[in-house]
Order: sequence, then C-alpha cells, then structure tokens
Amino acid sequence: MSKRILITGGAGFIGSHLCEKLLKEGNEVISVDNYFTGRKKNIQHLLKNPNFEIIRHDIVNEFRAEVDQIYNFACPASPIHYQYNAISTIKTNVLGTMNMLGLAKKVKARILQASTSEVYGNPLEHPQKETYWGNVNTIGIRSCYDEGKRISETLCFDYNRQHKVDIRVIRIFNTYGPRMLANDGRVVSNFIVQALSGKDITIYGDGNQTRSFCYVDDLVNGIVAMMNQDSFQGPVNLGNSDEFTVKELAELVIKLTKSKSKIIYNPLPQDDPARRRPDLSLAKEKLGYKFTVPLVEGLKRTIKYFQGEIKK
Repeated sequence: MSKRILITGGAGFIGSHLCEKLLKEGNEVISVDNYFTGRKKNIQHLLKNPNFEIIRHDIVNEFRAEVDQIYNFACPASPIHYQYNAISTIKTNVLGTMNMLGLAKKVKARILQASTSEVYGNPLEHPQKETYWGNVNTIGIRSCYDEGKRISETLCFDYNRQHKVDIRVIRIFNTYGPRMLANDGRVVSNFIVQALSGKDITIYGDGNQTRSFCYVDDLVNGIVAMMNQDSFQGPVNLGNSDEFTVKELAELVIKLTKSKSKIIYNPLPQDDPARRRPDLSLAKEKLGYKFTVPLVEGLKRTIKYFQGEIKK
C-alpha cells in the first residue's frame, strides 16, 4: 500500500537514492533539505514524478506534515563538512532529531533514524556488534558527529519509552556510490577524484587501517527493509563486512582508472579509527539483509559517475 513518506536530507547522497527507491515503489515522497551538503541536481530527475515534493528547510526548526513514515537522514556525514560548523552539526543531531521525533509522535508516524558506525568511535572490539558501547572521545574534533549521533539514538529510545513513538535505528558503515560529493574528504571519493585528475593519491597514516565499503544500492535496500519490518527497533548495523586496507583501496582505484597517480602518505587525523567492520549477524537474522555489489563493480560504477562530474 502506498505511503506518504518524509525524508530529511533527501537531496543528499544516501537520501536521494532513498527518494528514488521509495518513489519507484509507488509512494508519495517529500524531500526536506537545507542544501548544506545536499544538492538539487541529485533529485532533479525525480521532479517530473507527481508523487515527489521538495521543501527547503532546516530541521533544527520545527516542521509539520501529515506523513506515515519519516526517514531522518539530515546531517553532514563527512569530517570536512561536519567539522566546518560543529555546533550546527550537534544542533541537527539533537534539536533536529527531537523535532522529527516530535512530529512522529504528533502524527503517529514510524520514524527511522540514520545513525552511524561512528558511535563505536575507535573500536576496541572487532568486528563491531550492536551490543558494543564504543570508544568515543567526547571532546575531540569528531565528537560533534559521533556524540551527536549517540544522542540521537538516546532520544529515539527515550521517545519510544516515554511517548510510545514507533522507532527504527540503523548504524550505517562506510557507504559509497554515485552522487557522493567530490570534496567530502572520504577515501573513496578522494581517491577516485585524485586518480581521475592525475594527482597524487593521499593516504592519511600508513594505509594499513581497514574499512568495509558498502555500495549505496545495497545499503538503501537494507534501510527500507528495516523501516518496513514490525518485530524489531534496532539498532542494527548496515554495511558490507568485506574488509580492505586503505592502501588496497588506493591501489584498486589506480588500477580501475588506469591512472599514473602515485600514492603519498600524510599524518593520520585525530581519532581516526584504525579498524572498522560491521558484524552483520543481526541484520541477516532480522532483515534477511545481504550485500550484492562487490567492491570492484561498485567502484567501476562510482568512477563512471565521477568521470561525468569532472568533465562538467
């Protein structure tokens, strides 16, 4: 049955793919975005769909709409952008989440909160299970995002306990794909843009730190599955459990782009996690979640997207 769905951060990287999928499923979708990191061109192609609506709004301020579901994705997700205005990032995670939970309470909507693997900080447990409480620096340069997302999770569960708001919480691990911002400072976009531009590829640290990389289509399938199941609130990890070193990623990007870029090494930023990989047992058990796009295939699609962007 068709639903009326609100997506905050709907013009962002993940939000725009979510808009696309939910419209394809025949829903009415409202995208709300303040366009700090979201871009109209991410959702331009959807405007001809009569079931799609866009509203420029910052969820730090109250917002009202009659909806059945809310996907709360409003928040810059890369260190360059969330550190640019740390207080604004915290406000989005705290006041913005409160406003969305308040709306869910008012109109009796189900709300899904996009949390992050950053709630685990620089983890002392590997791979990371949802039961792990994390190792986060509360006063570091990344804490506006890490602690902000931890608080947004707290708010969700308190609204559920106190006001019976119907919540779902996901923890997103490194995601990549078309519509990433070229300047967001994340390794996949950084390496691809540097390789396509013929610049040196910059690795921070020795390159032996590991990440798992999830293609955006796999993630979005998991997000929608989580929203539409009735037995489980989360939190649940969503991502890809294949683990690669950052150096392996750089070498793969050089090979796939046929670039002559050299790899150079710079100092590691403060609180950058050494290892990050999700334990996906819970997602598989509760959602039948699986990832289907291998890293090489996902990188090829992402490289093709950035080739088009760089030519412009």
